Amino acid sequence: MRILFMGTPNFARIILESLYYQHEIIGLFCQPDRPFGRKQELKMPETKAFCYEVGLDIPVYQPVEFDNEVLQNIKMLNPDVIIVVAYGKILPPSVLKYRCINIHASLLPKYRGASPIQEMILHDDKFFGVSAMLMEEGLDSGDVLGFSLCKNDFCVGIEALSIKLASMGAKLINGVLERLDEIIPLKQDEIHTSYCKKIKKEAGSVDFSDAWEICRKFRAFQGWPAIFLSSGLKIFDVSLQSSDGAYQEGEILEILPDCIIVGCKKGSIKIGGLQAPNKQKVSASQYINGKRLQIGMQLE
Repeated sequence: MRILFMGTPNFARIILESLYYQHEIIGLFCQPDRPFGRKQELKMPETKAFCYEVGLDIPVYQPVEFDNEVLQNIKMLNPDVIIVVAYGKILPPSVLKYRCINIHASLLPKYRGASPIQEMILHDDKFFGVSAMLMEEGLDSGDVLGFSLCKNDFCVGIEALSIKLASMGAKLINGVLERLDEIIPLKQDEIHTSYCKKIKKEAGSVDFSDAWEICRKFRAFQGWPAIFLSSGLKIFDVSLQSSDGAYQEGEILEILPDCIIVGCKKGSIKIGGLQAPNKQKVSASQYINGKRLQIGMQLE
């Protein structure tokens, strides 16, 4: 099957790699190269990097918008199907007239929109999953061609979960393409629809009111925006010590070589690393010792 692939990050790369070994990839659409790191050097999208690494000699398009020239390029490619995975752009009707299939990282109709993996973690869903969906003009509202799901193990963070869901999505889309003409699309249940927006930095703000909530936020916002107190102190390597108990918010309960135990209004957490504003990340015990904090004092 001749596939035009549209996708940008590592989540999309994993699925593109799987398709590469099963089908004919005739072109790639991805976001433009972006400045990255302190030196602001241009970094290409993960999907584009994959094509170069394996010597996949296909046209790579990185349009800012879908103008007439871009639409003509798609027409000349004449794909059997367009696979869209975390592309980051809304496709115009002139592209959606092709058979477009999206791999979306949620069990639709839950968590339509930009941040479904974070929302699955934050809501502590019993199951995580991916959906294969026929695309239409509505936001993630098309008929579903298949699902794949796994149990929530209550400890995996977004980075590991993204890789797991991408691998599930790769297996799902290959199965869907094998049976594409046999599958009866399933309309989404609009009654149970929910939406999620792009994550903003302020979403990472936490306090010591609920230990389990802090753990969920840590898992959901690993990498960016991370989690931090109102003082700007960033918190790393967080795990649940206890969901029970009532303490002063931020009370230091124990200082260990590899972590500190901090109390919350409900429960307590282990913290492995801390980073003050404009400072390097250090171990939690180093930070505590440097600030001359002791058991019974508050982390803030």
